[in-house]
Amino acid sequence: MQDLTIAVVGATGAVGAEFLRIVETRYPSLPNLKLLASSRSAGKRISVGGKELVVEEATEKSFDGVDVAFISASSEVSHRLAPAAVAAGTVVIDDGSAFRMEDTVPLVVPEVNGADVEWHQGIISIPNCSTTPLVMAAHPLHQVNPIKRIVADTYQSVSGAGSGAMADLREQSERLLDADSNTSKSGKGQIAYNVIPQIDRFLDTGYTFEEQKMRQESQKILHAPEIRISATCVRVPVYISHSASVHIEFTEPMPVAQARELLSAMPGVTVLDDPETGEYPMPWDVAGEDDVFVGRIRQDLSHPNGLVLWIVSDNLRKGAALNSLQIAEELVSRGRLKPKHTSGVTG
Repeated sequence: MQDLTIAVVGATGAVGAEFLRIVETRYPSLPNLKLLASSRSAGKRISVGGKELVVEEATEKSFDGVDVAFISASSEVSHRLAPAAVAAGTVVIDDGSAFRMEDTVPLVVPEVNGADVEWHQGIISIPNCSTTPLVMAAHPLHQVNPIKRIVADTYQSVSGAGSGAMADLREQSERLLDADSNTSKSGKGQIAYNVIPQIDRFLDTGYTFEEQKMRQESQKILHAPEIRISATCVRVPVYISHSASVHIEFTEPMPVAQARELLSAMPGVTVLDDPETGEYPMPWDVAGEDDVFVGRIRQDLSHPNGLVLWIVSDNLRKGAALNSLQIAEELVSRGRLKPKHTSGVTG
């Protein structure tokens, strides 16, 4: 990885910043980094591993000599820049929804379907940050006892909506600290002291686009279009980490002990499940961690073939930035990504 030239589109955003933090701790010798963002962020200076790098405006001409480009921006930006990057010989790893459901674009969580990088045609997508922990937990169980149905209710942090939403939570919390909820209604977009049962736009089905993404993306990543999936996605006043209460129906009954053993053996998953001592994953504790954490594993009393799980992960890391880097590492390990020239950090 250190020999690659890596472009980071959206370098000044929440995911971009996390990506750079991971790079400087994961690789002792930094790759050759090219930081890109919108015109309003061009000229900003960002320190990475002790090196001060200058952010450039992202354009269709930004990818000459770039081996891999990570794009964490709007779908409009991805649609505009990704084809230009591919034309320049760059492999694109896209964080948005622009290409996820295209038949020619692999949608990858390396621990689950890493082999899918083999058939990319220049673009690889990473799933939505609420999908990744779900498939990480479902995969080892599905391999042993095929899953028939999943019902997932998510509790998603504001960082999933970007750094601006994090600032909103901070400002609203301070402003509303002494507000009387008995005499006032929540304001538009109020997340402080509130939960919002809508993420993304509503569809004709009554589900939101975020909920549809969880269903479609999970089926694609698990190679299991037959699994029936229903989700309710809720924004909660937490800065970092997404949580989910997940009900899984299997083909046959699955003992809790077996599920716990399978999950414990899954790379990238940590089981934290001791209710008697109050041990279970929580967003505050999981923030900054790479793994997906699973706890409160129990039989679903409403179905003989069901289990219930509580899943928490840092949405900026495994949900976005880390997963992107792991895809690049998967490409390198399979000989599908090689540097065009030797490295050396630039700015």
